[in-house]
Amino acid sequence: MLRAKTFRSVETIGRHNASPVTATRAVPEEVPVAFSYGGSTHAVMMATPADLEDFAIGFSLAEGIIVTADDILAIEPIEAGPGIDIQISLKDDTAEALTARRRRMAGPVGCGLCGIESIDQAMRDVSSVGDGIRLSERDIAAAMQMLGDAQVLNRQTRAVHGAGFYVPHEGLLAIREDVGRHNALDKLCGAVLGSGRTGSEGAVLVTSRLSVEMVQKTAALGSAILMAISAPTALAIETAERAGITLVGIARGSDFEIFTQAQRITSGASADVA
Repeated sequence: MLRAKTFRSVETIGRHNASPVTATRAVPEEVPVAFSYGGSTHAVMMATPADLEDFAIGFSLAEGIIVTADDILAIEPIEAGPGIDIQISLKDDTAEALTARRRRMAGPVGCGLCGIESIDQAMRDVSSVGDGIRLSERDIAAAMQMLGDAQVLNRQTRAVHGAGFYVPHEGLLAIREDVGRHNALDKLCGAVLGSGRTGSEGAVLVTSRLSVEMVQKTAALGSAILMAISAPTALAIETAERAGITLVGIARGSDFEIFTQAQRITSGASADVA
Protein backbone atom coordinates (compact mmCIF):
# COMPACT_ATOMS: atom_id res chain seq x y z
CA MET A 1 0.00 0.00 0.00
CA LEU A 2 1.28 3.45 -0.88
CA ARG A 3 2.15 5.48 2.20
CA ALA A 4 2.84 9.15 1.56
CA LYS A 5 3.77 11.74 4.15
CA THR A 6 0.93 13.97 5.31
CA PHE A 7 3.13 16.83 6.54
CA ARG A 8 6.70 18.10 6.58
CA SER A 9 8.73 20.35 8.86
CA VAL A 10 9.87 23.79 7.64
CA GLU A 11 11.95 26.54 9.16
CA THR A 12 10.24 29.85 9.90
CA ILE A 13 11.23 33.28 11.18
CA GLY A 14 8.65 34.84 13.45
CA ARG A 15 8.32 37.73 15.84
CA HIS A 16 8.01 37.39 19.60
CA ASN A 17 8.10 40.41 21.89
CA ALA A 18 9.29 42.50 18.91
CA SER A 19 12.29 40.21 18.36
CA PRO A 20 12.93 37.75 15.51
CA VAL A 21 12.62 34.10 16.50
CA THR A 22 13.52 31.07 14.38
CA ALA A 23 11.33 28.02 14.73
CA THR A 24 10.31 24.75 13.09
CA ARG A 25 6.70 24.28 12.04
CA ALA A 26 4.78 21.35 10.58
CA VAL A 27 2.89 22.13 7.36
CA PRO A 28 0.51 19.78 5.53
CA GLU A 29 1.41 18.15 2.24
CA GLU A 30 -0.75 19.00 -0.77
CA VAL A 31 -0.38 16.91 -3.93
CA PRO A 32 -2.38 16.25 -7.10
CA VAL A 33 -4.51 13.13 -6.73
CA ALA A 34 -6.03 11.67 -9.89
CA PHE A 35 -9.07 9.40 -10.01
CA SER A 36 -8.79 6.96 -12.92
CA TYR A 37 -11.51 4.52 -13.92
CA GLY A 38 -10.65 1.77 -16.39
CA GLY A 39 -7.33 3.46 -17.09
CA SER A 40 -8.85 6.85 -17.98
CA THR A 41 -8.46 9.87 -15.69
CA HIS A 42 -11.80 11.30 -14.59
CA ALA A 43 -10.62 14.15 -12.36
CA VAL A 44 -7.62 15.50 -10.49
CA MET A 45 -7.91 17.04 -7.02
CA MET A 46 -5.33 18.78 -4.84
CA ALA A 47 -5.41 16.86 -1.59
CA THR A 48 -3.62 15.53 1.46
CA PRO A 49 -2.12 12.13 0.46
CA ALA A 50 -3.84 10.04 3.14
CA ASP A 51 -6.85 7.70 3.37
CA LEU A 52 -6.80 7.34 -0.41
CA GLU A 53 -9.02 4.26 -0.58
CA ASP A 54 -11.68 6.11 1.43
CA PHE A 55 -11.18 9.12 -0.86
CA ALA A 56 -11.80 6.96 -3.93
CA ILE A 57 -15.03 5.51 -2.53
CA GLY A 58 -16.37 8.84 -1.27
CA PHE A 59 -15.47 10.75 -4.43
CA SER A 60 -17.08 8.05 -6.59
CA LEU A 61 -20.25 8.25 -4.48
CA ALA A 62 -20.40 12.05 -4.61
CA GLU A 63 -19.88 12.02 -8.38
CA GLY A 64 -22.75 9.59 -8.84
CA ILE A 65 -20.43 6.95 -10.30
CA ILE A 66 -21.28 4.37 -7.64
CA VAL A 67 -24.21 3.76 -5.31
CA THR A 68 -22.50 1.49 -2.80
CA ALA A 69 -18.91 0.49 -2.06
CA ASP A 70 -19.67 -2.90 -3.63
CA ASP A 71 -19.76 -1.21 -7.05
CA ILE A 72 -15.96 -0.96 -6.79
CA LEU A 73 -13.90 -4.10 -7.44
CA ALA A 74 -10.44 -2.75 -6.62
CA ILE A 75 -8.61 0.44 -5.64
CA GLU A 76 -4.89 0.87 -6.23
CA PRO A 77 -3.14 4.18 -5.48
CA ILE A 78 0.14 4.45 -7.38
CA GLU A 79 2.84 7.12 -7.46
CA ALA A 80 2.66 9.31 -10.56
CA GLY A 81 5.48 11.84 -10.63
CA PRO A 82 4.73 14.54 -8.05
CA GLY A 83 1.27 13.15 -7.39
CA ILE A 84 -0.80 10.01 -6.93
CA ASP A 85 -3.02 8.21 -9.43
CA ILE A 86 -5.81 6.19 -7.82
CA GLN A 87 -6.69 3.37 -10.22
CA ILE A 88 -10.29 2.30 -9.62
CA SER A 89 -11.85 -0.84 -11.10
CA LEU A 90 -15.64 -0.91 -11.31
CA LYS A 91 -18.19 -3.67 -11.72
CA ASP A 92 -19.14 -4.20 -15.36
CA ASP A 93 -22.54 -2.49 -15.24
CA THR A 94 -21.15 0.45 -13.25
CA ALA A 95 -18.22 0.81 -15.66
CA GLU A 96 -20.58 0.71 -18.65
CA ALA A 97 -22.73 3.46 -17.13
CA LEU A 98 -19.64 5.63 -16.62
CA THR A 99 -18.51 5.01 -20.21
CA ALA A 100 -21.92 6.10 -21.50
CA ARG A 101 -21.74 9.20 -19.32
CA ARG A 102 -18.32 10.06 -20.73
CA ARG A 103 -19.66 9.79 -24.27
CA ARG A 104 -22.39 12.28 -23.42
CA MET A 105 -19.74 14.61 -21.99
CA ALA A 106 -17.53 14.46 -25.09
CA GLY A 107 -19.03 17.57 -26.70
CA PRO A 108 -17.09 20.83 -27.10
CA VAL A 109 -18.91 22.78 -24.38
CA GLY A 110 -18.43 22.37 -20.64
CA CYS A 111 -18.56 24.53 -17.55
CA GLY A 112 -15.26 23.20 -16.20
CA LEU A 113 -16.57 21.55 -13.05
CA CYS A 114 -15.32 18.10 -12.16
CA GLY A 115 -17.49 15.43 -13.79
CA ILE A 116 -20.18 17.95 -14.73
CA GLU A 117 -21.10 19.11 -18.21
CA SER A 118 -23.78 21.72 -17.52
CA ILE A 119 -24.91 24.33 -15.03
CA ASP A 120 -28.08 22.31 -14.45
CA GLN A 121 -25.99 19.40 -13.17
CA ALA A 122 -24.01 21.69 -10.88
CA MET A 123 -27.35 22.72 -9.39
CA ARG A 124 -28.65 19.15 -9.27
CA ASP A 125 -31.31 18.29 -6.76
CA VAL A 126 -30.85 15.66 -4.09
CA SER A 127 -32.99 12.77 -2.90
CA SER A 128 -34.70 12.81 0.48
CA VAL A 129 -32.58 11.29 3.23
CA GLY A 130 -35.47 9.80 5.20
CA ASP A 131 -36.11 10.01 8.94
CA GLY A 132 -32.55 9.45 10.15
CA ILE A 133 -31.67 10.02 13.81
CA ARG A 134 -32.38 12.57 16.51
CA LEU A 135 -29.75 14.37 18.56
CA SER A 136 -29.97 16.20 21.82
CA GLU A 137 -28.46 19.59 22.49
CA ARG A 138 -25.79 17.88 24.57
CA ASP A 139 -25.06 15.46 21.74
CA ILE A 140 -24.24 18.38 19.47
CA ALA A 141 -21.80 19.95 21.91
CA ALA A 142 -20.20 16.59 22.70
CA ALA A 143 -19.90 15.59 19.05
CA MET A 144 -18.23 18.81 17.95
CA GLN A 145 -15.83 18.60 20.90
CA MET A 146 -14.94 15.04 19.88
CA LEU A 147 -14.29 16.20 16.33
CA GLY A 148 -11.87 18.86 17.47
CA ASP A 149 -10.09 16.53 19.86
CA ALA A 150 -9.66 13.87 17.15
CA GLN A 151 -7.99 16.16 14.60
CA VAL A 152 -4.43 14.94 14.97
CA LEU A 153 -3.11 16.44 11.72
CA ASN A 154 -4.73 19.79 12.40
CA ARG A 155 -3.13 19.95 15.86
CA GLN A 156 0.23 19.47 14.16
CA THR A 157 -0.31 21.93 11.29
CA ARG A 158 -3.29 24.20 12.08
CA ALA A 159 -4.04 24.07 8.36
CA VAL A 160 -6.46 21.23 7.54
CA HIS A 161 -10.19 20.60 7.68
CA GLY A 162 -11.87 17.69 9.41
CA ALA A 163 -15.06 15.68 8.84
CA GLY A 164 -16.49 13.24 11.34
CA PHE A 165 -19.33 10.73 11.67
CA TYR A 166 -21.11 10.72 15.02
CA VAL A 167 -23.54 8.02 16.14
CA PRO A 168 -25.63 8.50 19.32
CA HIS A 169 -24.53 6.30 22.23
CA GLU A 170 -21.44 5.21 20.24
CA GLY A 171 -19.57 8.46 19.75
CA LEU A 172 -17.33 9.54 16.86
CA LEU A 173 -16.97 6.45 14.66
CA ALA A 174 -14.75 8.00 11.99
CA ILE A 175 -12.81 11.16 11.25
CA ARG A 176 -10.90 12.18 8.15
CA GLU A 177 -8.70 15.25 7.55
CA ASP A 178 -7.54 17.04 4.42
CA VAL A 179 -6.36 20.42 3.19
CA GLY A 180 -9.65 20.59 1.27
CA ARG A 181 -12.97 20.58 3.09
CA HIS A 182 -14.68 18.74 0.22
CA ASN A 183 -11.91 16.15 0.22
CA ALA A 184 -12.25 15.59 3.96
CA LEU A 185 -15.96 14.92 3.55
CA ASP A 186 -15.41 12.62 0.56
CA LYS A 187 -12.90 10.65 2.62
CA LEU A 188 -15.35 10.42 5.51
CA CYS A 189 -18.16 9.19 3.25
CA GLY A 190 -15.82 6.55 1.90
CA ALA A 191 -14.81 5.48 5.40
CA VAL A 192 -18.45 5.11 6.48
CA LEU A 193 -19.44 3.11 3.39
CA GLY A 194 -16.30 1.01 3.52
CA SER A 195 -16.98 0.07 7.14
CA GLY A 196 -20.39 -1.33 6.28
CA ARG A 197 -22.28 1.36 8.20
CA THR A 198 -24.94 3.56 6.60
CA GLY A 199 -25.20 7.32 6.66
CA SER A 200 -28.66 7.14 8.20
CA GLU A 201 -27.14 5.82 11.44
CA GLY A 202 -25.37 9.06 12.33
CA ALA A 203 -24.65 12.72 11.80
CA VAL A 204 -21.95 14.33 9.66
CA LEU A 205 -19.74 16.96 11.32
CA VAL A 206 -17.42 19.36 9.48
CA THR A 207 -14.98 22.09 10.46
CA SER A 208 -15.89 24.47 7.66
CA ARG A 209 -18.68 26.55 6.26
CA LEU A 210 -21.65 24.70 4.80
CA SER A 211 -21.72 25.08 1.03
CA VAL A 212 -24.23 23.37 -1.23
CA GLU A 213 -21.63 20.73 -2.17
CA MET A 214 -21.33 19.70 1.47
CA VAL A 215 -25.09 19.22 1.62
CA GLN A 216 -25.08 17.23 -1.63
CA LYS A 217 -22.34 14.91 -0.36
CA THR A 218 -24.16 14.39 2.94
CA ALA A 219 -27.36 13.56 1.08
CA ALA A 220 -25.47 11.06 -1.11
CA LEU A 221 -24.25 9.37 2.08
CA GLY A 222 -27.83 9.34 3.40
CA SER A 223 -27.21 11.17 6.66
CA ALA A 224 -30.08 13.31 7.95
CA ILE A 225 -28.03 15.72 10.09
CA LEU A 226 -25.13 17.92 9.00
CA MET A 227 -23.33 20.10 11.55
CA ALA A 228 -20.54 22.66 11.16
CA ILE A 229 -18.58 25.22 13.13
CA SER A 230 -19.45 27.88 10.55
CA ALA A 231 -22.60 29.11 8.82
CA PRO A 232 -24.30 27.77 5.68
CA THR A 233 -24.84 29.52 2.38
CA ALA A 234 -28.35 30.39 1.23
CA LEU A 235 -28.25 27.67 -1.43
CA ALA A 236 -27.08 25.11 1.13
CA ILE A 237 -30.11 25.93 3.28
CA GLU A 238 -32.49 25.60 0.32
CA THR A 239 -30.94 22.29 -0.75
CA ALA A 240 -30.94 20.86 2.79
CA GLU A 241 -34.61 21.74 3.15
CA ARG A 242 -35.49 19.90 -0.05
CA ALA A 243 -33.45 16.87 0.98
CA GLY A 244 -34.93 16.81 4.48
CA ILE A 245 -31.54 17.36 6.10
CA THR A 246 -31.23 19.05 9.48
CA LEU A 247 -28.62 21.77 9.08
CA VAL A 248 -26.87 22.91 12.26
CA GLY A 249 -24.36 25.74 11.93
CA ILE A 250 -22.11 27.87 14.11
CA ALA A 251 -21.83 24.94 16.52
CA ARG A 252 -19.25 26.05 19.06
CA GLY A 253 -19.33 24.87 22.63
CA SER A 254 -22.94 24.68 23.79
CA ASP A 255 -24.08 27.26 21.24
CA PHE A 256 -25.45 26.49 17.78
CA GLU A 257 -28.12 27.53 15.29
CA ILE A 258 -30.57 25.24 13.49
CA PHE A 259 -31.33 26.33 9.92
CA THR A 260 -33.56 23.49 8.65
CA GLN A 261 -35.60 20.52 9.91
CA ALA A 262 -35.37 21.45 13.60
CA GLN A 263 -37.54 18.51 14.72
CA ARG A 264 -34.50 16.21 14.90
CA ILE A 265 -32.84 18.28 17.64
CA THR A 266 -34.22 17.67 21.12
CA SER A 267 -33.60 19.29 24.47
CA GLY A 268 -32.01 17.37 27.32
CA ALA A 269 -29.20 14.83 27.40
CA SER A 270 -30.43 11.79 25.46
CA ALA A 271 -31.00 11.16 21.79
CA ASP A 272 -33.40 8.69 20.23
CA VAL A 273 -33.43 7.04 16.83
CA ALA A 274 -36.38 8.31 14.81
